[in-house]
Amino acid sequence: MNAKNSKLIELIRKPITVGPNTSLIKTREILLKNKIKRVVIVEKKKPIGVITEKDIAKKIYELGTNPIKSVKAKDFKPKKLFTLTRENTVQDCAKMMKKHRISLVIILNKDKTFGGIVTETDLVTIFLTRGTTQVKVSEIMKKELVTAAPSDPIIHVESLLLRYGISRVIIKRNQKPIGIITFRDFVPAKIPQWIADSADPKEVQEYKYKKGLEEIHSNQMSYLFPFHATDIMSSNPITVNADEGVKKAITLMIKHNISGLPVVRKSKLVGIITKSDIVRGLAS
Repeated sequence: MNAKNSKLIELIRKPITVGPNTSLIKTREILLKNKIKRVVIVEKKKPIGVITEKDIAKKIYELGTNPIKSVKAKDFKPKKLFTLTRENTVQDCAKMMKKHRISLVIILNKDKTFGGIVTETDLVTIFLTRGTTQVKVSEIMKKELVTAAPSDPIIHVESLLLRYGISRVIIKRNQKPIGIITFRDFVPAKIPQWIADSADPKEVQEYKYKKGLEEIHSNQMSYLFPFHATDIMSSNPITVNADEGVKKAITLMIKHNISGLPVVRKSKLVGIITKSDIVRGLAS
């Protein structure tokens, strides 16, 4: 069976859930204890929201010196929930993720009660196990690259991440990828930990330049001027050949718990492939 036509019932996972009155502290304990990224808030068997570790950290930061013991799951600003049913297909789910740029879809039962979740990683995994066509990495990868040189100042790398709203910059020498830099590699201590953990380019930019921020803080990266890309990059990145099948790329991502790979041909950098690129392929 073609992976695109597979029913979501085969992919649905039952995540850990919390009730609307579960405390913020308890919710965070659940996330940490179970080493998970999110919990779904369920009230009367129906999903009403999703909370991530980042959401909790952000809420704590916003509270400042106010007490947090009374903050409950229902107090979080509800996010729009994108839902499908177990009868929808992988392609339906991929199209929704692509359109709304999301990585999680809530699955509802016929009576609108909570049935489970499907994530971007689940879709990528089914491509690995059910994909029938021999799609090459070169057919899905992005050819437009944002790169930097090993000698480029870190402040320049940061500007690239913010300008293009991307999560990573590939460092190359003689057309070969020698490293990768993400926001987590250099977000300064003055940026709240919830931003550092999520490495969200838009939130970093908003925090640095939000109204009322003192000039000295808006320039908080200045101490990094003397440093260069080689000082903080992750060296020897895992790569995939452009002529390999997409399944090879997926296997590497899952094995190494990463979401993107530089693509090479004869050791030369020619593109990048991410889980989102694979989901876009399933959507078409």
